[in-house]
Amino acid sequence: MFRKVLIANRGEIALRLIRACDELGVSTVAVYSDADRAALHVSAAKEACWLGPAPARESYLRGDRILEIAKQTGAEAIHPGYGFLSENADFAAACEHAGIKFIGPPSAAMRELGSKTSARRAADRAGMPRTPGSTRGLASLDEAYAVAQEIGYPVMLKAAAGGGGKGMRAVTHRDELRAAFEAAQSEAERAFGSSEVYLEKLIERPRHIEIQILADEHGKCLYLGERECSVQRRHQKVIEEAPSSVVSEDLRRRMGEAAVRLAQSAGYTNAGTVEFLLDNEENFYFLEMNTRLQVEHPVTELVTGLDLVHLQLRIAAGEPLPFTQEEVQLRGHAIECRIYAEDPDNGFFPSPGRITRLLRPGGPGIREDCGVYEGWTVPMDYDPMLSKLIAYAPSREMAIVRMERALGEYVIGGIRTNLGFFRRILADPDFRTAHIDTGYLDRLLAENVTHQVINSAESEEIAGIAAALFERLRPAISPSGGEQAGVSPWKAAARQEGLRG
Repeated sequence: MFRKVLIANRGEIALRLIRACDELGVSTVAVYSDADRAALHVSAAKEACWLGPAPARESYLRGDRILEIAKQTGAEAIHPGYGFLSENADFAAACEHAGIKFIGPPSAAMRELGSKTSARRAADRAGMPRTPGSTRGLASLDEAYAVAQEIGYPVMLKAAAGGGGKGMRAVTHRDELRAAFEAAQSEAERAFGSSEVYLEKLIERPRHIEIQILADEHGKCLYLGERECSVQRRHQKVIEEAPSSVVSEDLRRRMGEAAVRLAQSAGYTNAGTVEFLLDNEENFYFLEMNTRLQVEHPVTELVTGLDLVHLQLRIAAGEPLPFTQEEVQLRGHAIECRIYAEDPDNGFFPSPGRITRLLRPGGPGIREDCGVYEGWTVPMDYDPMLSKLIAYAPSREMAIVRMERALGEYVIGGIRTNLGFFRRILADPDFRTAHIDTGYLDRLLAENVTHQVINSAESEEIAGIAAALFERLRPAISPSGGEQAGVSPWKAAARQEGLRG
């Protein structure tokens, strides 16, 4: 095992990694930007080194600076967490060249599977079903028209180096393709530094199912069941759970074995996730591979009883996986909510600021992976995720009940959060009965907006009726009294008497 590991990340994932290292007796080095001087992960690590100014490109994306700190502090390995440099093949290669272990896949495997287009070609070689479409970046708009014509509308444009829904555009008709193509290219360039986009058939109302794999450096590769991530807003995951309500034992085995074939064909080692779309007839299609630890890894940990970060460290240190595929057993159900500093009632606009009050949930079956504390200021420079709240129980129904209870206990003051937004989702009958697909949440939000508009219209109508009644009665109840048009003077007098009494 390593003696010292540098944690090249921040927030809850940095703290998660530091805790795992502590449990294995591994010393840690944290890195931080100007905005994170008072962050929790800085005080949790044994050592902490300043990286640079707040912007990520000047701090957490500075691979050269991070390698320099690793050498200076004597760190033998670097764990990148997720985001930032975690899927940067050039950085992984630089670590290899410097003789520092990158805790993740080899750079060659990452390069092959990290790009969506090359991963689609690798899926073909591994005999995996995938969505029809291109396996290389589109060279021109004319090529996009030709591919779309061949596979038929609707289609989806995607950034080859993409993720998180950036550079993605659904196209339902030929007339929409030009604008979508230009917008996807532009967004991909801004987000990933590459304007390469490709095109695939849009599977309507699929479920998003992903398989967690682990591969050691001795040739063993195993799958750890699936996670369902169908609750998404604009292609970004919001709630994840394990296992999926629609994946049978046989389907799980077939998807798992396909994921393992892909990883082995690329010489992949360490933790990774193979993502699929699943239609309502149990046909699954390869979507992409995430060559890193996933945000949602805790739900797999809870249903398998395995610590994925411990295993990542052991694999990177050269140890073999200590169990077989047959020994991987799924028990119970886990649900994860991503808690963000954002305002759902204002277009999910980020809500940075000082946390003035923090009461954390607990009790049976509740896990909270958090990177903030009371009095800390959430910076506006990074992703606004505050924590991950995970509920575990013997059944999905009880996991939902526990999550509702935990959301009710959770208090985060001083900033706006999406806690109430999760309560609305969990109360929705379709979510409770698992009638979900990747478009479920956008439809629910649209229905809520319509409902609010209707409520607003009803309120305006009620207010109008009330105002009209008031206007109609006002002369009669006016303290000034007097005869008014349409009102008997006797009645007016009686009302005045009544008002005095």
